[in-house]
Amino acid sequence: MTADDAGSGTAEEREAWDAAAPDGAVRDTGARESAAAEALDEAPEEAPEEAPEEALEEALEDEDQPDPIALRLEQLILGAERRYTPFQAARSAGVSVELATRFWRAMGFADIGQAKALTEADVLALRRLSGLVEAGLLSEPMAIQVARSTGQTSARLADWQIDSFLEGLTDPQETGMTRTEIAYPLVELLLPELEEFLVYVYRRQLAAATGRVVQAADDAEMVNRRLAVGFADLVSFTRLTRRLEEEELGELVEAFETTAADLVAAHGGRLIKTLGDEVLYAADDAGIAAEIGLRLIETLTHDETMPELRVGIAFGTVTTRMGDVFGTTVNLASRLTSIAPKNAVLVDGAFAEELSRTGDAPVSEAEAAEAAAAAEKEGEEPPSYRFALQPMWQRPVRGLGVVEPWLLSRRA
Repeated sequence: MTADDAGSGTAEEREAWDAAAPDGAVRDTGARESAAAEALDEAPEEAPEEAPEEALEEALEDEDQPDPIALRLEQLILGAERRYTPFQAARSAGVSVELATRFWRAMGFADIGQAKALTEADVLALRRLSGLVEAGLLSEPMAIQVARSTGQTSARLADWQIDSFLEGLTDPQETGMTRTEIAYPLVELLLPELEEFLVYVYRRQLAAATGRVVQAADDAEMVNRRLAVGFADLVSFTRLTRRLEEEELGELVEAFETTAADLVAAHGGRLIKTLGDEVLYAADDAGIAAEIGLRLIETLTHDETMPELRVGIAFGTVTTRMGDVFGTTVNLASRLTSIAPKNAVLVDGAFAEELSRTGDAPVSEAEAAEAAAAAEKEGEEPPSYRFALQPMWQRPVRGLGVVEPWLLSRRA
């Protein structure tokens, strides 16, 4: 939302914008905001608001507007016609142009100059975010972060739905109809259902995330928590990209991501992100992370279409931001993945200690044998371990010094 489109908008709007942000710069000073407001106040009153159909027809006559079907789809999805320039939207919402610009960019939208492209919903969104700041519920940087995280997440969701979902459903069934012509009635039917489902999933995820946070031992753990972090990486993926056709490669990546996401969710972990040939997941419990890592290996090994897999898992303090995880623990898990044997899981020493502490794995096979012998002598059941740990040779890891990885496997 900059003033780089000097040719659009009315003369009064351009004068108001120039008063608020001279030389195309977006500035937030009381004098310029006041000058901009005065310029608009002195301008002639706007003509009576046109009916949506009339506004749409007028917009369609403008050669700079998108094609008619695209514009009709936009109006259907947004539920309102284009009505405001960025300056008008900011003024109507009662926020500075600079803050409105920051919110707009944070949500992932390009600057639109002074085109009349915003709706009543855009004004309401600005009013809500700024209202949270004014009420002291959010700081301004936090409100920007809310806008950015929501924008990034929903942008990926929207792209996925259009590319993978609507594309298949809008395959023309009747001669003479284009895909875009079929898309309109389809979106009209699906939009309310998808919107309801999105809100349902969001509330479910928010409840789950809130539950994890309130269970933290203290306030510090709410931000910097001890988690198990795992990377799973397809072997020789670069060579595959040269050998496979683009469609085959896309199908392989989608199958890998789908399999990984299902396994992570089914066993109580959280899928943090996917990177094509690699997935990053986390779990509060080391045993859960170990189960997921081994299940990934076992599942993909039985799939002849999939390449081999390597998994690296580390346990320790992790910083969480905007749904992602950061810190030395994450870096270590990534490095362990790069040195793991094919179809194997490597873990760090802290992860091995955590498995031993929770009774999921013995400290050593010798200790397991001793515990079994003692239990048998007392006529008791021997300890039951889910996993086995085998120490590997210590080795230097770039940026992290010398580490002693452990090979994780199931106990017979």
